[in-house]
Amino acid sequence: MSRVLHKAASIALSYPESRAVLWGVLPEFESYLERTPLSVAQAHYVETFDMRKRCCLYLTYYTHGDTRRRGVALLKFRQAYQRAGLVVTDEELPDHLAVVLEFSAAGNYDAAMELLVAHRAGLELLWQALDGLGSPYASVVGAVRAALPRPGPADLAAARALAQEGPPVEMVGI
Repeated sequence: MSRVLHKAASIALSYPESRAVLWGVLPEFESYLERTPLSVAQAHYVETFDMRKRCCLYLTYYTHGDTRRRGVALLKFRQAYQRAGLVVTDEELPDHLAVVLEFSAAGNYDAAMELLVAHRAGLELLWQALDGLGSPYASVVGAVRAALPRPGPADLAAARALAQEGPPVEMVGI
């Protein structure tokens, strides 16, 4: 079931190009797509994920911000994909949640779960932000969260700290 869930969530968290078929796995989100004109869904996607830092789909952004350390974190994603024999393109950053979920759906469940669990605090913050907005995407991220092991106290504390402080900032050349 997790492979199908991750495939459906990967489609749902990608820019909407057409009415996605999600096989009834994400019924709340599928209902949103059915009743929403494509242009409205596209505008909502951009407004939600491109205009709000707390709704970032790039998992390393939460823990590393736009710092130099983020490059090392991105490399870990690329290496996981390469170890699985996948060709990594520059079409999308490797830490994009939809890419990680597609990686899982392609048969790399354990490696993808390691990446998701390692970035659980960011995933928690993303879900909280989407839920707070009443976004239909909250149900998608919520389903991904539900498929992960329960968050521990450290995960929840890290999510609270991120919510209060935001991602790290690097002052270079000042």
